[in-house]
Amino acid sequence: MVFESRYPPVPIRDITVTERVFEGLDTHPDDAVLIDGLTRREVTAAKLKNRIQRFAGALIANGFGGETVALMSTNHIDYPTVFHGTLWSGGTVTTSNPTYTAGELKYQLETSGAVLLVTHPAFIDTARDAAVGTNVRQIITLGEAEGATDIDDFLGDPLPAQVPVDLDNHIAALPFSSGTTGLPKGVMLTQRNLATNVDQTLGCVEIQPGEWTVAFLPLFHIYGQTVLMNVYLAKGAGIITMPRFDLEPFLQLVQDFKTPRVWSVPPVAIALAKQPAVDNYDLSSLKQIYSGAAPADDTLMNAIRDRIGAEGVQAYGMTEMSPISHIAPAGSDRGGSVGVAAPNTQCRIVDPETMQDQGPDGEGELWIRGPQVMKGYLNNPDATAETIVEDGWLRTGDLGAIDKDGFLWIRDRLKELIKYKGFQVAPAEVEAALLELPNVTDCAVLGIQDEDAGEVPVAYVVRRPGTEDSAEDIIAALDGTLVSYKVPRSVSFIDAIPKTASGKILRRELRKLVSA
Repeated sequence: MVFESRYPPVPIRDITVTERVFEGLDTHPDDAVLIDGLTRREVTAAKLKNRIQRFAGALIANGFGGETVALMSTNHIDYPTVFHGTLWSGGTVTTSNPTYTAGELKYQLETSGAVLLVTHPAFIDTARDAAVGTNVRQIITLGEAEGATDIDDFLGDPLPAQVPVDLDNHIAALPFSSGTTGLPKGVMLTQRNLATNVDQTLGCVEIQPGEWTVAFLPLFHIYGQTVLMNVYLAKGAGIITMPRFDLEPFLQLVQDFKTPRVWSVPPVAIALAKQPAVDNYDLSSLKQIYSGAAPADDTLMNAIRDRIGAEGVQAYGMTEMSPISHIAPAGSDRGGSVGVAAPNTQCRIVDPETMQDQGPDGEGELWIRGPQVMKGYLNNPDATAETIVEDGWLRTGDLGAIDKDGFLWIRDRLKELIKYKGFQVAPAEVEAALLELPNVTDCAVLGIQDEDAGEVPVAYVVRRPGTEDSAEDIIAALDGTLVSYKVPRSVSFIDAIPKTASGKILRRELRKLVSA
C-alpha cells in the first residue's frame, strides 16, 4: 500500500542546486543574506554570488575543477562560498565534522578521493595530519593560519556560468552517514536530489523573503546544508551563523533579528522548554520551532508552546534523502507526529518480518520513494542494494506508522528495539517518559542482555543541576506512566549523553562509555 503526499507536486526542474540558490540571491542583490552571529559582519546577496563564482574560477584555474573538495569547518560565513563554488565548478563537495580526529578525517579524505581540503584555522593541525598520504594537494583556510592559503588569497576571476553536469548522475554532495553502526558511508547526493529537495521543503514551510533564522545546526550535516543554507538562500531569506549552539547568544540573536522560526534538534528544544535563561529574552517573534534528526514527543512540543508561545513542529528526514521527507503542517493537531510526506514523496509501511505492506495505523519499517532519494553509497554496492530496493524504494530502518490522513509517527530504529520476553520496547518511548520528569534534562535507554527476559531496558540520565533524585525516585516516578516491562530495570547517572552533531543518540558510543 502506497501512501501519497497530500501536498501538490512541485516541478522537477532541470536546474542545479546552485542555480536554484542564485534565483533567490538575484531577487534582492543589495540586501544582506548572511550574518556572522559573533561579529555581526554582513554579506549581501550580490557579494555572496560573486564570491561563489570567484571560488569556482579559482578551482578551475588551479586544476581542481570537477574534482572533490573536502570542507571541514564549524558554521562560517564563507561556508556557502566553498560549498556552492565547488558545485558551480562542476565538482563534488564532501563535508566533514570539525571535531573529527586526524584518523577519522583521513578516512573520509581517502574514501572520497578529495584533492583539496578547506578548513577553519582552528583545525589546521588536524587537517595537515589527516592529509598526509591522501590525494589532497592543497589546504585552504577560512581565515589566516601560518603556512596556509587564506580563502581571500585563493579567490580568482569569477566563473560566469555553471559548468554543465548530468543532474541525475553527477554527485554534488558527498556527506558521510553518522556512523552509529560500522564505518561511516559516503552518501551520494545528486544535483537533482539537492535542488528538488529545496523546492519540496519550500512546498511545506512558509518561509518568507527577507526573514532571518539562526543557523547553529552544523552546516556539515545535511539538515543544516539543505534546510538552512540552501532553502533560506533560495527563498531570498537569510541565515545568521553560529559556530555552535550556545543558549544565551542564541536567544539574543532571536531577539535582535526577530526570528519567526528556528530549526533545532531535541536537546535544543529541551533547553528552550526548561532552561531559566529563556525568560530573560523577548522571543515574541518566534512563531514556530522545528525539531528534527531525532524523535521528540508531544509533551516536549507542548512545553515549548506553553513556555514561549511558539508552535513546536516536527520534521523527519535522513542524509540518504537530502534530507527532508516529512514535515508537520503548521497548525496541525497531531502531537508527536513528524508530519506528512513532502511533495512528490511516496511512503510505505512494511512489516520487517513478513515483508507485507501495512495499511493505516499498521506498524512496520518506513520505506520512501521520491526525487530526493540518494543515488547510493560511494563504492559500496552491497550497502546500496540493502538500502534501495524494489524500484527505488529506500528502506529507512525506522519503525513507524501512518494514519489515514497521512501523518507519520516514528516509533524507533528497528535495530534499537529492545525485545523483552517477546514484547518490543522502543527506547524513544521510554526516553520521552523520562524527559517529562522535571529533574531529568537528558537521557538515553539501552537494552542489556537478561537471562530470563532476553533483554531489559536500562536508563542513563542527566540530572538537572542542583537536584539529587535517586535511581529509585526516577523509577518510581515512571510507575503508572509506562507498562511495567518498559520501565527501566536500572537508572545510572551520567554527565552527558553522547550524540551526533545533529542530535541523534550514539548508542554504540554510550555502550562503550558504560563498558569503560
